Amino acid sequence: MSIPFRQTVRIGSYILKQELSGRKRYPLVMMLEPLFRCNLACAGCGKIDYPDEILNQRLSYQECMDAIDECGAPAVSIAGGEPLIHREMPQIVEGFLKKKKFVILCTNALLLSKKIDQYKPSPYFTWSIHLDGDEEMHDRSVCQTGVYDTCIEAIKLAKSRGFRVQINCTLFNNADPAKAATFFDYMKEIGLDGITVSPGYAYERAPDQQHFLNRSKTKEIFRDILRRGDGGKRWTFTQSTLFLDFLAGNQTYECTPWSMPARTVFGWQKPCYLVGEGYTKTFKELMDTTEWDNYGVGNYEKCADCMVHCGFEGTAVKDTIRRPWVAAMVALRGVKTEGEFAPEIPLDKQRPPEFVFSRHVQNKLAEIRETKAGAKAKAAAE
Repeated sequence: MSIPFRQTVRIGSYILKQELSGRKRYPLVMMLEPLFRCNLACAGCGKIDYPDEILNQRLSYQECMDAIDECGAPAVSIAGGEPLIHREMPQIVEGFLKKKKFVILCTNALLLSKKIDQYKPSPYFTWSIHLDGDEEMHDRSVCQTGVYDTCIEAIKLAKSRGFRVQINCTLFNNADPAKAATFFDYMKEIGLDGITVSPGYAYERAPDQQHFLNRSKTKEIFRDILRRGDGGKRWTFTQSTLFLDFLAGNQTYECTPWSMPARTVFGWQKPCYLVGEGYTKTFKELMDTTEWDNYGVGNYEKCADCMVHCGFEGTAVKDTIRRPWVAAMVALRGVKTEGEFAPEIPLDKQRPPEFVFSRHVQNKLAEIRETKAGAKAKAAAE
């Protein structure tokens, strides 16, 4: 793994405190989407078809600070959309850092060279650059040529300025394991600090629905990739060894969606960063009113093929705390890439999907228009 020692100790202590207090559900990383607007239109993205009135929405600096105070997680991952479009992003990052939160700022890197002087290196701050493989793989993923080269230039620039830099790499069912392994080798060669890797999740509104991974294919691809890297030991990942072991089909895990709660322009998203089945105004309401047992693999059809880090990394981290000897053996020997897979969670009792996306969009549009009408009436009265 490539998680700074300071961060490992802080989060480990936080988890131990929660466990000793008997708290069943608690956040590890707050997933923050302060806007949905983006300067790319990736075919696998479920965030690009909102009406302009929603794409123009932004969480304010104060709303972001209130969110982390409500949540209390030791780390925050800022995504979107493209966060660097947000005019207050430097202030938002600085605000989190002043609270001693570990900040991961995700970006497609198109604006990084223009914006980098607005940020300062810190042991609490990491750039996470979206990079889904080599030039062919990534430019195909983002549906635009030349983006891969921009990302590589951005990585080198940020490293030269003293920043910690990692990539977030999403793999789909057309991923070539040999090319992925070669790509990971190159990331190590250029001095990248770490790789966050995850299988693609099937956003129901994404334009491309043909290339998302099912669970069987996920396990096969990750075993094939990790086999080429000595069980993954050759590369530096920003994830727990047991999560990688899970991706390779060696662990049977249920998801813990509350470990990475999502705050978006809609509110706190039920039940997780990937599935938007409802929204609450407060974090407490999210934790207290979400019917958690209705979601997850085996419970809900939308979750059937999910093996994404925002649902399962928290499970793996807690398992690491509870069974450190198992995690140590995987780290020492590498991820197992041969033999039988761990038992799978049965799907025979899962409930059918509900398609509520349009209702949430209409509700948000009505809220935006009501707010605008009220502001206009107030201005006229003055």
